[in-house]
Amino acid sequence: MKRLAVLGASGHGKVVAEIAELLGWNVTFFDDAFPEISTLEVWQVKGTMADLLASLSDFESCIVAIGNNDTRLDKALMLQSKQANLLTLIHPSAVVSSYSQVGVGSVVMAGAVINPFASIGLANIINTGATIDHDCILGAGVHISPGANLAGAVSIGNKSWVGIGAVIKQGLLIGERVTVGAGAVVVSNLPSNVVAIGMPAKVKK
Repeated sequence: MKRLAVLGASGHGKVVAEIAELLGWNVTFFDDAFPEISTLEVWQVKGTMADLLASLSDFESCIVAIGNNDTRLDKALMLQSKQANLLTLIHPSAVVSSYSQVGVGSVVMAGAVINPFASIGLANIINTGATIDHDCILGAGVHISPGANLAGAVSIGNKSWVGIGAVIKQGLLIGERVTVGAGAVVVSNLPSNVVAIGMPAKVKK
């Protein structure tokens, strides 16, 4: 069985591990909280990130399962710099167009939809039931939360987070490190480094 190293023994890690197992991977966790954390439910935690880097040859692939966008992207880039083989995981129930692109280190969860000519960057999370319509462009380290919906041709910058159940109107530009609050309805462009909440969404002062 193929061996997968998962960095990040967390709730998000549990979901990532189950998807991996559905796709035929044998999962081993690593986390910098080791040895305080030595198990995660049914999975063993074998060591820290340093231990993972020292044992990359033992695994066919690896993935970062950390919810925080900054940390997830930083760890993914570090693994890439060490020539690690970053895996992309797509749940069997997700619908991903063959005309779309999903970056390495990304996870597409159950029930998610990615439509034609969408581009998903490095180390993204497309969470449960999220929809990414045609021609959307997502940067690196982006998280689209459960049930969030992006209409066509939305562009989202690096390390931005779209909250659960949020909606983004077609053709909008969302900057880097933007947080879109849960249930927000975004109807206008958002600059970088802001938090937007409400219906319609407004920048939180």
